[in-house]
Amino acid sequence: MENREVTLVLEDGTEMHGISFGYEKPVAGEVVFNTAMTGYPESLTDPSYAGQLMVLTYPLVGNYGVPSCETGENGLSVFMESGRIHAEAIIVSDYSDVYSHWNAKESLAAWLKREKVPGVTGIDTRRLTQVLREHGVMKGRLVFEGCEDAVVAEDYGSVNYVQRVSCSEVVRYNAGAGKRVVLVDCGVKTNIIRCLLKRGVEVIRVPWDYDFNGIDYDGLFISNGPGDPNNCEVTVRNIRRAMVKGGKPIFGICMGNQLLAKAAGAKVYKLKYGHRSHNQPVRKVGTSKCFITSQNHGYAVDSATLPEGWTPLFENMNDGSNEGIKHVEKPWFSAQFHPEACSGPTDTEFLFDDFVALL
Repeated sequence: MENREVTLVLEDGTEMHGISFGYEKPVAGEVVFNTAMTGYPESLTDPSYAGQLMVLTYPLVGNYGVPSCETGENGLSVFMESGRIHAEAIIVSDYSDVYSHWNAKESLAAWLKREKVPGVTGIDTRRLTQVLREHGVMKGRLVFEGCEDAVVAEDYGSVNYVQRVSCSEVVRYNAGAGKRVVLVDCGVKTNIIRCLLKRGVEVIRVPWDYDFNGIDYDGLFISNGPGDPNNCEVTVRNIRRAMVKGGKPIFGICMGNQLLAKAAGAKVYKLKYGHRSHNQPVRKVGTSKCFITSQNHGYAVDSATLPEGWTPLFENMNDGSNEGIKHVEKPWFSAQFHPEACSGPTDTEFLFDDFVALL
């Protein structure tokens, strides 16, 4: 059936009606909004969106199509942030059937159908965003016209999404190419690996629960990832062991910031509706330096619970929440935002240089 009607049903009873333009199957998950103007291919393939229905506030989506899903050197995706779409669905205000871009290989609709991911257009996503901002993040489900099948959203916080998206075995990149970095894969974005590799280091990518302390390495990197960091106690214990063993450099991004903080002894809490955009203003603590950053997270570190020896490194200028931490003596630091941000901005990519310089 063409132009099949779809209803988004939120857990508070709110219903919004739209039209299908992707794959048609009932799905459910945590409904979150992203205010970025571009980057829907990168966002859809970001493992941090696992278990979520992604709402885009920018009104026109699809007009530049979708790039190739090809893999290149080291078996990494050339244009995407992983090998598949991780979001449960994408919800937009106005989907463009016509696309034009030098790098486009297919339409967003064709890609969604091939990946079996629903897409909904015709919903007032800015009104939906207001509902989510006032109430806080909610579970929701998509109900298709004439389809009696229904799914119930899992309790987002109780699911270990990191386990679902992490690699299942150790993967090596740039073997023998100088300094060696262990990358704990909690749902790593491909551009993080690209940023490390172009700085000439060897990367040993390990599963989220892998005990990397038996590996001879020069630095430890903790990646981004989906879900509640409190479900990753195995990872926290391994990080804590690494901290006890010595002073080798540690750098964490997004989920990595939260896991490093937990390993230090701090607490993490859930934000009312999270930070998902390309324009979050962040200030380096103790300075007047501000950066525009890309973010995608629903949890934050409680800076007040940082133990002695640790201090906030960055703070969010919108709500004052933590955006990074550092140890006052050891070469351990992290960022809640994405310095590798693909599709941008890249104002803070220098943090990779800072990390590699410490190795």
